[in-house]
Amino acid sequence: MHDRPRYMISVAAELVGMHPQTLRIYEQKGLVRPQRTPGNTRLYSERDLERLRLIQGLTTELGLNLAGVEAVLALRDEVERLRRRVAALERRLREEVAAVHREYRRDLVLYTDQTTTLPVRTRR
Repeated sequence: MHDRPRYMISVAAELVGMHPQTLRIYEQKGLVRPQRTPGNTRLYSERDLERLRLIQGLTTELGLNLAGVEAVLALRDEVERLRRRVAALERRLREEVAAVHREYRRDLVLYTDQTTTLPVRTRR
């Protein structure tokens, strides 16, 4: 739902407070990748709008140029990819641990304490 393309470029530009040409430049630089209709119309999703707002914040509030924005976005994307991978590995680990626990035998076994010594008779 967050990735569903729904806004044309004019609407997306208005929602994020940018000029449509700015969105075209960001697409050309690879900073945002709107989906296209069969008629080649750009359609932006909520996720695209969030990314545009982030770009806007990086350029206006932090004063980054587009090369800096590109580096920050690449790092964010990599962190997100690694978070998903860690989450998947943690899920897999929990599943494997649960599988091992299911294989435990639950037989009743007579316990004898081997550490105590029994009295030994001595000859006189």
